[in-house]
Amino acid sequence: MRVKWPRYIDYVADDKLILITLLVKLGVAASVASALARARTFQRLLFAEHRRPSQTVALLAFFLVPLTLGVWVRTTVPNFLAADISFEAVALLGLLLGPGWAALSALVLSAPAVALRHEYLAPPFLAAVGVICGVCGSWVEKEEIWSFTPFVDLSLYRWVRRNLRQPKFDRQILLLVLIAGLEVAHDELSSRYPHRLFALVSDAAWLQVLVWLCAPVVVGIMLKVWNALRIELKLEEQKRLVLEARLDALQRQINPHFLFNTLNSIASLVRFRPDQAREMIVKLANLLRALLKDHGTYVPLREELSFTDDYLDIEVVRFGTEKLRVVKELDEQTLDLLVPSILLQPLIENSIKHGLEPRIQGGTITIRSRMQRDRVVVEVEDDGVGIVLSPPSALRGTGAGIGMKNVRERLEVLYGDRARFTVVSRPGRGTLVSIEIPAELA
Repeated sequence: MRVKWPRYIDYVADDKLILITLLVKLGVAASVASALARARTFQRLLFAEHRRPSQTVALLAFFLVPLTLGVWVRTTVPNFLAADISFEAVALLGLLLGPGWAALSALVLSAPAVALRHEYLAPPFLAAVGVICGVCGSWVEKEEIWSFTPFVDLSLYRWVRRNLRQPKFDRQILLLVLIAGLEVAHDELSSRYPHRLFALVSDAAWLQVLVWLCAPVVVGIMLKVWNALRIELKLEEQKRLVLEARLDALQRQINPHFLFNTLNSIASLVRFRPDQAREMIVKLANLLRALLKDHGTYVPLREELSFTDDYLDIEVVRFGTEKLRVVKELDEQTLDLLVPSILLQPLIENSIKHGLEPRIQGGTITIRSRMQRDRVVVEVEDDGVGIVLSPPSALRGTGAGIGMKNVRERLEVLYGDRARFTVVSRPGRGTLVSIEIPAELA
């Protein structure tokens, strides 16, 4: 076995060293890929569907800084040949970023070899590798690149088995053959010009075959690491979209429900108290304007209370000030904290409909907010007839109505186990609904 070095380096290695080098090279590739995958910025740049040139340069910086350092280590530290994976890196960048960027990367990666070892064939050869792989990558579907596997034996087995049944051109096998073929050309060129291009060359045929196959395996390992992350991020994104769709459906559900009840209230006043009906219509217009406003999922508690004030004004007009009283016990520290939009109105509506409306003399609704360590607690309490829940903590029955169920489901979507929703009802004495969520500033 011989390793091609410039003529002023007296270096001889045996087959054991080249085997160790191949094994360490696989570890270096996996380590670099895993380390890069931990950076959020790298993830965002690598998996972006469209990149600006400045973003592509930033992505290249993630690759080139550690890999160029590896080439420098190979040229300065004896017997540490595995640090140089420039050939595999350029092939990978060609597949992912295209021929132009890969060729530029080749010039950067080969700079230490040219400057320190006078390996003048490294820049043009690596640039050619980048262009060839870039052209091939533009022809192959991106999904086929991402699904490229480092398990060469399994790829070949599946290809043979599939083509025995139904002959078909396999682009993944094309990538495998392409990278291995370029590595063969790499070793042949290094044999012809031993002092101008670094490569591992062995006199043992079986070992040289391993050298050729190591290159696609290194590329496959890095792709495998990033593809696993890519799939994980896709699953998280799909989960987020499902939750957003569910939340949107719940939001759309509560709006017509609220509108229906409010219109019923107005209809009850039109014939006998038209002036109050007109006043309620104005209030309803304000509420609809607030509902149609383009707001996010969360709003400051102060804004949520302002929305409920308009709703309570409508209900006070309908019931009369002597039958519906509103008390607020609010902690000033909580007013700028974020809460889900339209959180309180369904709870207040439930208190009026199920707690106070059945009572001849009406009653009082109390709205409270307070801090509890790093969480905010919001409560709506009435002194009405109470509601019957079976079991007491359940909200999916008929007793609490669609509004309470909607609030609970939205809290589950937005916070999961971090939110607490409790209902304590005492027949004949009233109901207390308590919400506890993480405190987040607007």
